[in-house]
Amino acid sequence: MLRSVEITAALTLGGSSFHNLHWKSDVELSLDCFICKRTGRTTGLTHGAEHGTCSGDSKTGRHPAAARISAFDSTSERELTILRAVVEYWWAPFHDAKRDRPSLALTGDPWVRLHLGYLCPEPVQSGTFSTQTNLVRPETHTCEHCAAPIAHSHDAPRLRLLT
Repeated sequence: MLRSVEITAALTLGGSSFHNLHWKSDVELSLDCFICKRTGRTTGLTHGAEHGTCSGDSKTGRHPAAARISAFDSTSERELTILRAVVEYWWAPFHDAKRDRPSLALTGDPWVRLHLGYLCPEPVQSGTFSTQTNLVRPETHTCEHCAAPIAHSHDAPRLRLLT
């Protein structure tokens, strides 16, 4: 069955210096993988790629995943930067023998990591950071070059099963 999950996230822009903050097109998402028959696998996705990569397990290792980012939109409003992404993936029921549990359309403990990039005006160098669902909030992300606050995370990214 083809499934879709919507991912939304918002960060409050911080500080007085402009760091050209932007969402990167890489997403890591926990999905139940019918290929390796394991639940809660981290699946790496890049917008524009035809498939994702499942982290697999010690036996199967990393392998292609039947998943892709079908929509990726970001906007900035006043002091917010907002991301909305839709991931489409194939899902089929199976039983995870190692954990003795059934698969779910959106894994039992959904998790997502989103990546951001920025350009520090002094000394004109780039940097990256990420936000994810299981961080302690509120959290402030600072520039690795000048230590200025870049963004504040007050709420965890949200995941919503669409189909």
